[in-house]
Amino acid sequence: MPILKIIILAVIQGLAELLPVSSSAHVVVAEKLMGLDPSSPEMTLVLVMLHTGTMFAVIVYFWRQWMKAYFDSMENFKRFAVRVIAATLLTGIVGEAIIKVLEKTVFKGTPHAQIEDLFGHLEIVAPALLAAGILILIAGLAERKAVHRSVTEGPELSLGQASLIGFVQGLCLPFRGFSRSGATISAGMLAGVARGRAEAFSFALAVVLTPAVVGREALRLAHVHAEAGTNAVGMPVAMSLLGMVFAFLAGLLALKWLSQWLESGKWYLFGIYCLVASVVVFMLHQRGY
Repeated sequence: MPILKIIILAVIQGLAELLPVSSSAHVVVAEKLMGLDPSSPEMTLVLVMLHTGTMFAVIVYFWRQWMKAYFDSMENFKRFAVRVIAATLLTGIVGEAIIKVLEKTVFKGTPHAQIEDLFGHLEIVAPALLAAGILILIAGLAERKAVHRSVTEGPELSLGQASLIGFVQGLCLPFRGFSRSGATISAGMLAGVARGRAEAFSFALAVVLTPAVVGREALRLAHVHAEAGTNAVGMPVAMSLLGMVFAFLAGLLALKWLSQWLESGKWYLFGIYCLVASVVVFMLHQRGY
């Protein structure tokens, strides 16, 4: 794969991943326009490695906030750990259940079918973007009405609120276009969590989740090459590492912008963007992409 295409995908991923507009949808569309196959093992590995770059951007950006909120005492750390574990377990249970149902229904009778086979279908990406846009729009408009609610302060995240965020994250896993950050932050806001707290917890969950996703796609790629009797895994991994660096840099810029928009009460505009993007993606599907 040309290095230029990797860099383009990395910048798109880095800018979009940390904004609630679904980086996966943007990367899938970009891959389609560049003649790449989003469902191939090589491309799904590239995508999750780009996620890894943005994961490091999240760690750098939120480190001081996390240290202050979650690691300043053993009691706070234990409370945070319980909520992260509960949310992540729910994410895994819900996400894996949906994946298994889809693989046994949508792909019934298709040998070796996997959820990744759906990633290149823009007719699925479009409604996923639509659903994310509606959720973000509802949360944003509700937040604007609650003018008394603080941007960053408020009651600590409860176990129930954390579990809800984890549940919603599980719903996002199988679908490209259903923005993980957009859905989880919006769910937290609708559950009464201050925007800043919802943002920080949502990205903390992403850091926990990313290594498992990377491992899944690396094993998938290795399995495909083992079945084909080839050993050409090194090149996709090397290209992915290059893209990871660019995704990291773009991710830092996106995080700064996201926080500014959260603080200025413009969350609902991301919902409008997703609705418009849904229409654009559907039109591209109609044109044969």
